Amino acid sequence: MLTGKESSSQLRAMLTPVPIIPVLVVKNVAHAIPLAEALVSGGLPVVEVTLRTPAAIDVIRAMGTVEGCVVGVGTLLSEDDVVAAVDAGARFGVSPGTTEALVTSCERHDLPLLGGIATVSEMMRLHERGYDVAKFFPAEASGGAPALKAFAGPMPDFHFCPTGGLNPDNVGTYLKLPNVLCAGGSWVVPSEHLKSENWPTIESLAAQASNLPC
Repeated sequence: MLTGKESSSQLRAMLTPVPIIPVLVVKNVAHAIPLAEALVSGGLPVVEVTLRTPAAIDVIRAMGTVEGCVVGVGTLLSEDDVVAAVDAGARFGVSPGTTEALVTSCERHDLPLLGGIATVSEMMRLHERGYDVAKFFPAEASGGAPALKAFAGPMPDFHFCPTGGLNPDNVGTYLKLPNVLCAGGSWVVPSEHLKSENWPTIESLAAQASNLPC
């Protein structure tokens, strides 16, 4: 059974090398492998596939076959989601918030959890369970980079992956903070380029994002 400390340690190893985690909504399983290949080639091998489409689980399974691709599952809400993610080969899970039931489920199924928090109290509750890595969501609506800078005062060793409202114009402000490991965003894979299978452009956007300072 995974502990909070082990979960955060594994997340640090996966997330620290990359500045951006593309947040993906993929409707067509046929897009999974070429999309993963484009992102890995562009320097963003760690991805979050959201459970927002009927194809998501099959997409996760397919992307996981691409060498170098580390696939996480987003929008975990229940134990059924956790079980499905693990069965599909997900390397980590992402949730918009954290509940005792969801955290316990991820620990029981040995799935590292990037749990969402928006307040100091939520951060402290996770910390009490041994976690020191979390998702800050929704980042822009919850105070943005100034909020994370303030969080670092009382708990400097707790680190974040902010998502929600981030884009190429504001993400640099987050990445400069010492308590930010990386950031998540959907701009790397615009829906129009995914639909048109424009893999060279997606690879180029990934390369631009992979060169952001962190």
